[in-house]
Formats: sequence, structure tokens, C-alpha cells
Amino acid sequence: MNIGKLLDMQAGLDEHIQAKHDLGAENLIERKVLALLVELGELANETRCFKFWSLKGPAEKETILAEYVDGIHFILSLGIELGFVPEIRSDSKKHEADLTAQFIAIYGYISEFRTKLTESSYQKVFAEYLSLGEMLGFSAADVEQAYVSKNEVNYERQKQGY
Repeated sequence: MNIGKLLDMQAGLDEHIQAKHDLGAENLIERKVLALLVELGELANETRCFKFWSLKGPAEKETILAEYVDGIHFILSLGIELGFVPEIRSDSKKHEADLTAQFIAIYGYISEFRTKLTESSYQKVFAEYLSLGEMLGFSAADVEQAYVSKNEVNYERQKQGY
């Protein structure tokens, strides 16, 4: 995954949105953290991993991937806002035993990041989110391609007054 390319794309989208909505001087960290939490919930909902009461299976892989990259958008945006460059580490610990536990763990890491706003807490969110993607069966190439596509959709939405 070409993080530099994705960061450049995200920075461009962030600048476009901030200019269009006259948000230049506003601190958006709290809103972006909440947006990330909401997107994580939407992703969990599409996987249906926690819905023990239902026999219905998960959404199509493409739908889940689209929701997953929404989270990538906000993680990158938070890093840009704070001057943190996400690192892809090959030495990160193994992920949780199942999807439900991984989602809950990421909620905790996001909460910790929100209170600390440190680079190490940011890197933990990013690493665990990448682990979630692996658990969902997404390759780095899948994520990058889906991110690029969704970034284009996000620009189009801005043009249409989303």
C-alpha cells in the first residue's frame, strides 16, 4: 500500500472540504474521532459479526471493503491534522481471536488515542485497523484500490452538495 499516495489524496480532499465549508481555522479532531467511531460501527454492522441473534450472513465483500476504507479516510485525516504519518509495521502483534473482539479492541484504541493524541496511540489505531482489514480478507492492493475509488466518490459528493 502506497501510504504517501493515500496521504496526498486525503490531504487534497481535506483541503477541499475545509475550504468549501469554511472550516479553515476550526479544530476538527473531535469530529473526526467521532466520525471514525461511527464508520467503525457501520463496518461492524455490515460484517454482522456480533449479530448472534440473526441467521443472515455478512454483506458482500465489496460493501464491507467500501465501509472499511471509510475508516481509512478518517484515520489518515486525523494523522494529517496532527502531523503523524501512519506506518505499516510488519512486527505488529497478532490480532484478536475473532472479529467482534477486534472491533471492540479498536474502539478502545480510538478512545485511548482521543485522550492522549500521541503518535504512539495513533500508530496503534492504524496498526489494529490494518489487522482488521487482514481479518476481513483484504490485501493492501484491495485497500488502496478501494480507497482511490471512494476518494473519487467523496469528491463527487462534495460537488453535488452532500
